[in-house]
Amino acid sequence: MPLHLIKLAVGCDSVKELKGWVAERMATAKKKGLPLRHVHITRMTPKREEEILAGGSLYWVIRGEIAAREKIIAIEPFRDKDGIGRCRLVMQPKVIAVSPRPMRPFQGWRYLTADSAPADLTKSSAASVASMPEPMRRELRDLGLL
Repeated sequence: MPLHLIKLAVGCDSVKELKGWVAERMATAKKKGLPLRHVHITRMTPKREEEILAGGSLYWVIRGEIAAREKIIAIEPFRDKDGIGRCRLVMQPKVIAVSPRPMRPFQGWRYLTADSAPADLTKSSAASVASMPEPMRRELRDLGLL
């Protein structure tokens, strides 16, 4: 059973915006002739690497909700120019919308077990949910209608 990570998408207001960020990074990588992979750098390296690489994803919390995920394909510890340990979370550059679930703010990343992870939205439900204005979608979710 894979283990996942969960992290706040600071400065991001929607899944659509997150997809735009990833697309922009992939366009830049393509222009520079770099591999097409989405990388997020974090301070701490996960200790349960094997479980994460066995099919785990990075779930993104956007504006107080677990809203999307990206499959993790590699974890690369390294030292920055100041000698501080860091970690690259390397993901497939495909953002998958998930069934939104409220999540309180936290620092860094956390482990998320497979049985606690929200389900992916189907293409049709993702399209209809994504087309709604963000405040309307949040209100419908709070009312238990989404």
